[in-house]
Amino acid sequence: MAKRDYYEILGVTKGSSEAEIKKAYRQMALKYHPDKNPGNKEAEEHFKEAAEAYEVLSNADKKARYDQFGHAGMGGAAGGGYGGQHMNMDDIFSQFGDIFGGGGNPFESFFGGGGGRQGGGRRAVNRGSNLRIKVKLTLDEIAHGVEKKIKVNKAVACNTCGGSGAQAGSGAFHTCGTCKGSGQVRRVTNSFLGQMQTITTCPTCNGEGQTIASKCKACHGNGTQQAEEVITINIPAGVGEGMQLTVSGKGNAAERGGIPGDLLIVIEEIPHDNLVRDGDHLMYDLYISFIDATLGTSVEIPTLEGKAKIKIDAGTQGGKVLRLKGKGIPAINSYSRGDLMVNINVWTPQQLSSDEKKALEKLRDSENFKPKPGKGDKSFFERMKEYFH
Repeated sequence: MAKRDYYEILGVTKGSSEAEIKKAYRQMALKYHPDKNPGNKEAEEHFKEAAEAYEVLSNADKKARYDQFGHAGMGGAAGGGYGGQHMNMDDIFSQFGDIFGGGGNPFESFFGGGGGRQGGGRRAVNRGSNLRIKVKLTLDEIAHGVEKKIKVNKAVACNTCGGSGAQAGSGAFHTCGTCKGSGQVRRVTNSFLGQMQTITTCPTCNGEGQTIASKCKACHGNGTQQAEEVITINIPAGVGEGMQLTVSGKGNAAERGGIPGDLLIVIEEIPHDNLVRDGDHLMYDLYISFIDATLGTSVEIPTLEGKAKIKIDAGTQGGKVLRLKGKGIPAINSYSRGDLMVNINVWTPQQLSSDEKKALEKLRDSENFKPKPGKGDKSFFERMKEYFH
């Protein structure tokens, strides 16, 4: 089944503000929340679908890729989307619950604390923090895509306790005596308005619903330790300066076996010696002599695939732009490719010998050496207008 448009799911438009997108998601989440629709599988799918849409549209980089490429721009490393319909509820609450404010599971306070859920509450799920690193790429790597192995110093699961935080043979975990395993505590207070119930994260277990019987001595109960890890990332062709790619689950490990954070890859371009990038196009300044421009010639120019020979017609004027189709940068997540634009500059000699000056003086008054622009010769402004359109 084809995936639905994210804007359609949330009932917003491309021009909607961040606040409007957030408000629309909140309304959808409340409408289809499992506490409000117990046992309703269709409502649960709508709830996950809304979370997936919000995850993309609330992120400026992902939203820009989605606006340009649609769902195709969300695939692989370039997309970085988590695919909300394939996550469990704990993942969604952990990542997006804070848009409602408050601690623990903020949905509970809207539905009277449980709404018929067995166990009366949802345990908190620890989530590791994201890591952001910069990766420098040459123009050749950008044009063809590249696999990079990156050494990252980050939090990983403790190799002594396997990330649980509990000492081996200690009986591992006990159900929290304060919240009885729910991860939350309810308090009822009396006021002139009557009884009021508040729900907060359990202060004893921090919402996890269980406590460690005996903490691991290596990690002191956190379940994580610092270590270097070599991560292989596949960078697609066509990425650009400042673009951010997401490698899910490769950030810092979470405490006691929670959800790891993501690794955020920020692209930096290394300038090319001869070529300049302009979007998906490449620009090259070619300098030729007055003689070659007059008589015509063949010259070699650099491309990302090696040298290419091009023909310069006799009578070529300075400022002419030659276009080599398909010799630019591939468009990301697309089969199209930019062009290589060769800007021809006619070099005017700055130092001449006496014999050279005499030869040119004989030609100064020749009719063929006098400027005679025709209707077919475009001005600089016309060429620029043609290039940018």
